[in-house]
Order: sequence, then C-alpha cells, then structure tokens
Amino acid sequence: MIYDHRTYSCRPGTIKKQLAVYEAHGYVPQTRHLGMPLMYAATETGDPNTFIHIWCYEDAADRAIKRAAMQADPEWQEFLEISAEAGYLVSQRNVILMPAPFFKK
Repeated sequence: MIYDHRTYSCRPGTIKKQLAVYEAHGYVPQTRHLGMPLMYAATETGDPNTFIHIWCYEDAADRAIKRAAMQADPEWQEFLEISAEAGYLVSQRNVILMPAPFFKK
C-alpha cells in the first residue's frame, strides 16, 4: 500500500471557494477513478489557506493506471479548466508515503 499525500495552498480568503468548485465539478470524476480518499480536509491550525487529501493505492502501478484514467476523463478535464480559470490555487505539494513495516491497517 502507498499513500499519496497532497497539500494545496490557496490565495488568502479563497479556500472555501476552491473547495466549492471541487465539490461541484471535481469530486465525482475524481472519486470515480481513484475511489474514496483516506482523508480530504482543510487545515484547522497552521496555514488556514491549505487543504490536504490522501489517496491509497496498492502500489505505484495502481496509482499510475488510476490517475491516467482520471486525466483522460472529460469531466475531470472540465474541472481542471474551471479551477484554473478561478485562480484560487497558488501551490501544490505531493508526497508518496510508504507505511512503516510494523504498521498494519
């Protein structure tokens, strides 16, 4: 199992707008291809302009296949366009995590 931990930062005061765009246009196509995330959350402390999501995959090949299918989905492409036009996002950071050997989910 691998975990894809993604952190996005928004322009100050726009995080709720970005999450609304995602809910209306991105949630359905993304979960259709990737399944349900382990976590999708806005920060409570620290930078108030960030949100994270964590996706679970069997391995790197599973991640590549699912993400390629999502990228080819016209509905996902539409979300990307709407999100880019809105201009709320300013940065993105992705980290692939491997569980410690003793961690059993």
